[in-house]
Amino acid sequence: MKRRSQIFPLITHPHYQKVIVPVLIAILLLAGWQMAVVLLKVPSYLVPSPWLTFTTLIENWPALGNALLFTLKVTLLSFLLAIVAGALIAFLFVQSRLIETAFFPYVVLLQVTPIVAIAPLIIIWISDTTSALVICSTLVAIFPIISNTTLGLRSVAPGLLDYMQLRKASRLQILLRLRIPTALPYFFAALRIACGLALIGAVVAEFVAGTGGSNTGLAYQILLSGFQLDIPRMFAALVLISLTGILLFSGMSLLTRLAIGRWHESETER
Repeated sequence: MKRRSQIFPLITHPHYQKVIVPVLIAILLLAGWQMAVVLLKVPSYLVPSPWLTFTTLIENWPALGNALLFTLKVTLLSFLLAIVAGALIAFLFVQSRLIETAFFPYVVLLQVTPIVAIAPLIIIWISDTTSALVICSTLVAIFPIISNTTLGLRSVAPGLLDYMQLRKASRLQILLRLRIPTALPYFFAALRIACGLALIGAVVAEFVAGTGGSNTGLAYQILLSGFQLDIPRMFAALVLISLTGILLFSGMSLLTRLAIGRWHESETER
């Protein structure tokens, strides 16, 4: 009874529920998938079983691991570039309503334009394939950082802003002491969105590029597996992309809790 009393609070604790509940659901889904494939005798060239996907991942790890590193490199480079460029543009927008009114429509234009439509042009204009992929992925990931950060920088309390202006605070002092602390929750929310978009942009851009050779990512492995009708290998590459996205989102969520979890109500447990 004592052991059960020690385990039950762990299961009901909010922090552990965020891990235990998704893991249990994942186990049930994988078990159902495995049983359905075995009982219905689904051919592996249509839908491979989770066990076959796992064994294929292990067998092809040298190629898939190198592809994962390349995709991860493009994703992280584009994510960092989107953070720097997006934050700078947001700081510029908040300095003048005229600047924001003049240039924000073009930021929206980048967001609504499909990356598959402009990626071929970027790949033609830029000779280095990796740089072209990074730019394409950055264009996909930068919009939420610009929009959320701009909204956060403008969402200051009017009373606090009037008080600082009454104390004759400079624009830099207002930015550092009022606007940036207010914008942090918006900024970190944008990071959770942008990290996934950077991964999507990297994969889609490589699909469009269709390049082969040693410096290729998971998208090329999916294309190659499709041409060879190696569906288990295709599923293994898809699993790596999904796990990478989950890890990136989890990392940004952890960073958010470490940065603002102690003082902002959005990260408090209720």
